[in-house]
Amino acid sequence: MIVDLAETYRNTDIGHEAEELLAPCVQCGQCTFTCPTFRLTGDEWDGPRGRIYLIKQFLEGKEPDPDFIPPSYNLGALTERNIGANLQLHLDRCLTCRSCETSCPKGVHYGRLLDLGRELAEQQVRRPFKERLARRAVRAVVPHPRRFKALLRIGQTLRPLLPADLRARVPEPRQAGEWPQRNHARRMLIWQGCVQPAVAPDINAAAARMLDRFGISLMPASDGCCGAMSYHLAATGEARALMRRNIDALWPHIEAGIEAIVLTASGCGTHFRDYGQLLQDDPQYRDKAKRVSELTKDIAEIVAEEWKEGPEHELPPPARPLRISFQSSCSLQHGEKLNGVAEKLLKRAGYRLMPVQYPFMCCGAAGTYSILQRKLSLSLRAEKLKTLLAGKPMAIATANIGCLAHLASAAPVPVHHWIEFLDERFASAQAR
Repeated sequence: MIVDLAETYRNTDIGHEAEELLAPCVQCGQCTFTCPTFRLTGDEWDGPRGRIYLIKQFLEGKEPDPDFIPPSYNLGALTERNIGANLQLHLDRCLTCRSCETSCPKGVHYGRLLDLGRELAEQQVRRPFKERLARRAVRAVVPHPRRFKALLRIGQTLRPLLPADLRARVPEPRQAGEWPQRNHARRMLIWQGCVQPAVAPDINAAAARMLDRFGISLMPASDGCCGAMSYHLAATGEARALMRRNIDALWPHIEAGIEAIVLTASGCGTHFRDYGQLLQDDPQYRDKAKRVSELTKDIAEIVAEEWKEGPEHELPPPARPLRISFQSSCSLQHGEKLNGVAEKLLKRAGYRLMPVQYPFMCCGAAGTYSILQRKLSLSLRAEKLKTLLAGKPMAIATANIGCLAHLASAAPVPVHHWIEFLDERFASAQAR
């Protein structure tokens, strides 16, 4: 794709990066039919090809051409809004699931292009007051663990009195269980995150118990937001400040020789892996950010490496059938490119994974999407639950806290992180 940059963006770093990101795209449309929002709305502007075209037009300072794609596609009405408003509207509706990246034959880095487009649109288009207030309120609470936990505990206390719809959105308290106390020579650090410690403290505790069995001490790092939420809401300055703070908190542990930074939330893991690229223009943090990205590991990678193959390492068969459906979080399969790793571990542990149609489809959680794009989010969740429940599973396993909370608020069966299922099987095998 050839881009004729507007004067504003010529000879600028952001303009050059945009040209490089857009260049491989040939507008073939192969990404379109793996896009959850396009499949839901049927609107080309709500698919990757349409959004990429809008970013291109924006960078060229042109109004969008409604005839850029064959008329058989539903293009929506763009003529009543200027290019910046159109761009902002349709980028807001994007889930950042990156399914399009997986299906793109040209390797277009859509995720980075999306964040760049959001940042530029946010700078030039003033949102309505109600939208600004909602986005600011989310950023003022969710990335701050103490504020979020306090608000959650109030909601949980008042839960019986809340209307049914609101009550379903407040998760019931979960217990963490025992955290191993043994000290091993091998040490890894686990990033706690901002939401997960309050909503599901049992996840990291289960991860610690699993690694304890492999002779690894898992040490909690200071909690806090990885920066992904602010970054995807186009608050890039705030996001980078959070990233630098996290690097400062992690650096003494890195210097002390930890093996890895372990994450059980695949959304955070995806963002941690991008630290090196996102801070590459920061001379003070560039090298440290790269090192953090190099040390980042999803819990699935660690368990897959440590759980050795061979009959002596296999668990006894379960006493009863253990049917579960696995919801492969978008950040796990498209962001971290770890599709199939957790599934293989669950099968080894004796779980029967029920077939799930359209596994690339997002559940609609997508960070703050379930709050700011509620209607689309609920529609996507309903479609995802249909496919997850089709095989009549006893439970649903997932790999990201946002997916877990979003699905659990509507699923008729329990929803847990897959590491909890694995920990449970190891514990029951040891108890025999």
